[in-house]
Amino acid sequence: MPNTARLSLTPMSPSDAKDLFPIFSDPDGWWFAPESRHLELATTEGFLERAAMRWEFDGLSYWTARALDDDRVIGVGGVQRHRSGVCWNLYYRIAGAEQRKGYATEVARAGIAAGRAADADLAVVAWIAPDNEPSRRTARSLGLTDIGSYIDLNDGQPRLAYVDRPFDPSPLTRA
Repeated sequence: MPNTARLSLTPMSPSDAKDLFPIFSDPDGWWFAPESRHLELATTEGFLERAAMRWEFDGLSYWTARALDDDRVIGVGGVQRHRSGVCWNLYYRIAGAEQRKGYATEVARAGIAAGRAADADLAVVAWIAPDNEPSRRTARSLGLTDIGSYIDLNDGQPRLAYVDRPFDPSPLTRA
């Protein structure tokens, strides 16, 4: 599995649930979408099971990110094939205490590279809530371009689509 300069990236697994639940349940991490916060460990376990299955089907999915120096869980990230089938879905979520240290950018860069290596024909898209300025800053720092608001088929919500290259969004629904 890939490592970055500071992170060990391992495929998400249901066995990571207890380490990741504090990140997924932290209300400060869900200020832009409080309804998406995990209120029970079982929700995190289900998310991790679905992510783990994507490794089997697509050969790529999200990682659990741990610090190389002490193995503490920093967050999650990577890419999965988007439900639309027309792009990779870029995802990054970092523990509150670890934010603003460049970890989101680090794990996202690794995800973009992995997506390109797995299927270079698919664009990488970060689907971002319009009012989530920290995530938008990360996307811009990665060189991604905002192509406007579309319905994210993963959950039916309108999101800004930030892409890594020219991309034909015609299969998607404009929000």
